[in-house]
Amino acid sequence: MSSTFQTYLQLGFHHIYDFRAYDHMLFLLALSAIYTLSDWRKVIVLVTGFTIGHSITLALSTFHIIKFDTALIEFLIPVTILFTCITNLFKLKGAATNQHPIWSFHNLLAVVFGLIHGMGFSNFLRSLLGRNSKVWEQLLAFNIGIELGQLLIVAIILLAGFIAMNLLRLKRRDWIMALSCAAAGIALVLIMENNIF
Repeated sequence: MSSTFQTYLQLGFHHIYDFRAYDHMLFLLALSAIYTLSDWRKVIVLVTGFTIGHSITLALSTFHIIKFDTALIEFLIPVTILFTCITNLFKLKGAATNQHPIWSFHNLLAVVFGLIHGMGFSNFLRSLLGRNSKVWEQLLAFNIGIELGQLLIVAIILLAGFIAMNLLRLKRRDWIMALSCAAAGIALVLIMENNIF
């Protein structure tokens, strides 16, 4: 592994834990709220779909193929969180148990919303990328780092859910409601604080 690849891998991994970018962690919380530890395969597919989505727009914006209004993206990111939370509340009864691992609505949502979140990552990454032939290597490493960081976050969420539902005997419905309502509340605050309108 080259030193450049390793550096950007670590940058991607640590960036997802940057509390200045906590909205991405909040989205992962909302996205994985309806799943349990036994659904870990579905969650890997879900998170990878999100990574694919944000990798596409991250690359396109890094190479200046697409341009966007930063304020609009900062507004849309909490909107994606709020929308995901609302869909969670409609799934309270069946949760994620009957979803197909690839073609579910939740997975499609992850990819589409990943496109928006990728634009949010791009400002940070553009400030780091060098103007050399290793840009693609840096992009790949950064995205893999983010993917690994995201998988660790959802693993913690699933483990917390396992403890809450199996050891503390919290009902699954209550767990989904608690996570979704908490994430939705913070998302609403972020939306109202945005000066786009």
